Amino acid sequence: RDLGPDDLNDPSIRTEEVAHATSKICVFPGVRQAMVDWQRGFAKHPPGGAPGAVLDGRDIGTVVCPDADLKFFVTASPEIRARRLIQKLQLPSDPATYDAVLADLRERDARDSGRKVSPLRAAEDAILIDSSDLSASGVLDNVLNHIRQKRPDLLP
Repeated sequence: RDLGPDDLNDPSIRTEEVAHATSKICVFPGVRQAMVDWQRGFAKHPPGGAPGAVLDGRDIGTVVCPDADLKFFVTASPEIRARRLIQKLQLPSDPATYDAVLADLRERDARDSGRKVSPLRAAEDAILIDSSDLSASGVLDNVLNHIRQKRPDLLP
């Protein structure tokens, strides 16, 4: 079904379960092409007539919107991402849980990086932000600083 503006604000689409399911089904070219078509349409015609859109995904800058004005590739070490995910999901922070989450993240990264259709990689013109030592507000400040330098017309 088509996603509407209310669906895009639904926090359940940002769960780890959805991320893993997406990673697994997007290896199928037909599924991936349908997703790319939908994402491109969203980028060109954002809901409510907005003047632009921010898209988040593992191949947005390389496949979905290769001509985007600004591209950011935000990353962190797998170890940091595992710790953050444990906190976000409020999982037990014991060594066994950490090891399982870390292994799962590495498996997903390998699957997404190795797929033939829309592999995970940074666009050549993307601004790389390693968030390993940054808070969420630090990442946002970094992104906003880059926007102010490259496209100040996009910010109030």
